[in-house]
Amino acid sequence: NVCLLSYSASHVVVSLVKNYPNYLIINLDKLDYCASLKNLETVSEKENYKFIQGDICEPDFIKQLFKTEKIDIVLHFAAQTHVDLSFWHALEFTYVNVYGTNVLVAAAHEANVEKFVYASTDEVYGGSTDKEFDESSPKRPTNPYASSKAAAECFVQSYWERYQFPVVITRSSNVYGPHQYPEKVIPKFISLLQQNRKCCIHGSGLQKRNFLYATDVVEAFLTVLKEGKPGEIYNIGTNFEMSIAQLAKELIHLIKKTSSESEMEHWMDYVKDRPTNDLRYPMNSEKMHNLGWRPKVPWKEGIKKTIEWYKENFHNWKNSEKALEPFPVTEPFAQLSGP
Repeated sequence: NVCLLSYSASHVVVSLVKNYPNYLIINLDKLDYCASLKNLETVSEKENYKFIQGDICEPDFIKQLFKTEKIDIVLHFAAQTHVDLSFWHALEFTYVNVYGTNVLVAAAHEANVEKFVYASTDEVYGGSTDKEFDESSPKRPTNPYASSKAAAECFVQSYWERYQFPVVITRSSNVYGPHQYPEKVIPKFISLLQQNRKCCIHGSGLQKRNFLYATDVVEAFLTVLKEGKPGEIYNIGTNFEMSIAQLAKELIHLIKKTSSESEMEHWMDYVKDRPTNDLRYPMNSEKMHNLGWRPKVPWKEGIKKTIEWYKENFHNWKNSEKALEPFPVTEPFAQLSGP
């Protein structure tokens, strides 16, 4: 079994190692700026866990990995995922997310892997104010990150169409919880407030996001591993939705212990918006419900656990302070620089 580490994958790795002692769980990770091996300390000494540092964009290394490790199942989470960064590093996102996925799926196919699960995102659909997206909805990505994930999906799906290679694609809502590098909105706001700094809010703050707690996402991936049908796409979503401004107010209320509107506004700093910022990603997850999965962790419980975790673990990353800097939002998509 190979798991490619991202934030969500660290939770999946821990769950697989603990619950499936007869499986060897191989965790391949480049250890980029947002990775922390501290997230896996609870399983690092287990006999059925193996960590390998490596890059999915290196074809020779990946081919060799499949030859030597006899991998049965691939869970592919590895990606550049920060939307803000993608506007300035569009080519890097394309390289890692599209080329890296192509390298990986080609090697997995050559090695006759039993199942290849590709973790994609709700953002491939683009935004919607009213219509709910199901798995057959067209892909209309509006930022370089989402575009790279949509393109990678096409490569993965083509291996099913061409070779009947057993791939499964998942599209998930925003995930939150312990272990997440604090560049993402929830850990970023929590960490800023815990350091007596203001939440930076893009534009109006009216953009809404659906938030799923990490353990619910783990359960979703375990369900897809067991029940997911080859060639299918599954939305992993939740009806729980909150605007970014409301999110900031909830966190201010919980961390700063205030319900006063004026005091809350004091902790909110409205900055210029991203070049594009989708208003909503409403998804229909009925296909997953039919497999027996539904999200279970209520927002109040999940967010409380998350706040507690960051009190103790903010410095799990060497560069966690850098993650709290507001991103510049005035330049266009990154271009190739000349010689």
